[in-house]
Amino acid sequence: MMQNKEVVKEWIDKAEEDFGFASISIEYTDYFAQICFHFQQAAEKYLKAFIIANKLEFRSIHNLLELLEICREKKSSIAEIEEDCRYLNPFYIDTRYPVHWPTHYDKETAIKARDSAEEIRKWITDILK
Repeated sequence: MMQNKEVVKEWIDKAEEDFGFASISIEYTDYFAQICFHFQQAAEKYLKAFIIANKLEFRSIHNLLELLEICREKKSSIAEIEEDCRYLNPFYIDTRYPVHWPTHYDKETAIKARDSAEEIRKWITDILK
């Protein structure tokens, strides 16, 4: 059991790194696509921490909505953060690879990504306390 708690803490710590880095970066750079990617990554790691903490099926996926579905098996009220997951989900692919459709990332997009990641962060960390 102790090992499980340590692994959960590692996932939370990694999520906090992504969240903190992206939060600080909003004020100091115009690389908003990369900032949005880090908020998506933070959300992914918070969800994976919840999955591990609850001994749910761990899968190496990056789709926040799929991870949310796994989490829902344990706690249906996690649906409260579905819109936040939906907002952050596209940032995994859109920000990593050249795309053939227009994407526009500005400070407002990054702030909304931060707000969504913050909701997920609060929900998960409160439940895991």
